[in-house]
Amino acid sequence: MQEGTLLFFLFDGQADEDVFVSADDPETWAGARVLYVPENTPVLPRDTPPELAAFPRVELTADTEQSAPELGLPQARQALLGDTRPWPHPRQTPAELKSFLRAFARLRTRIGHQVGGHAVPVQGPVEYDIANAAPGGTHTWGDRTLDQEAERWVLLAQFDSDGDAKTAWGDEGTLYWLIRPEDLAALRFDQARLTVQG
Repeated sequence: MQEGTLLFFLFDGQADEDVFVSADDPETWAGARVLYVPENTPVLPRDTPPELAAFPRVELTADTEQSAPELGLPQARQALLGDTRPWPHPRQTPAELKSFLRAFARLRTRIGHQVGGHAVPVQGPVEYDIANAAPGGTHTWGDRTLDQEAERWVLLAQFDSDGDAKTAWGDEGTLYWLIRPEDLAALRFDQARLTVQG
């Protein structure tokens, strides 16, 4: 990817608490934007609009860590079960997978802030939140069309609620920005979509 900066914007309801961004309502998508600023682009700082309260600035550092897909995703089910049928009830999980699933669950306990990799969801695969909102949405769970659409999205970034930044998304939830790989490669960040789980 080219050098530059990504800026994430979300209408968080400060100015109008009855207005919010919803993954399944295209009319609200304008309230969640990702802007790409190429390196060496002249920029000027702007003051926070007077009707909004600025969040405290929090300096972050980055670490490289492993990530793994949510087991409910079609590609995980294909790899572990040999097909894309829904994940079995815990009592019906094949015996040879039980120790793997226990170890896997211990690895996926920290949500936090993250750029790239696989999302760590609060309430199930975030890819389905976006897939179900795609054109012609409202699919039935287990519908192959829904699975195919979920496979087309990858995590761009996730931002957890953060006490230091005085941010709380929903009920202490997490913001997830997803994008299709072809849009990411073409720097079409206007095609990124937001979902919130909390």
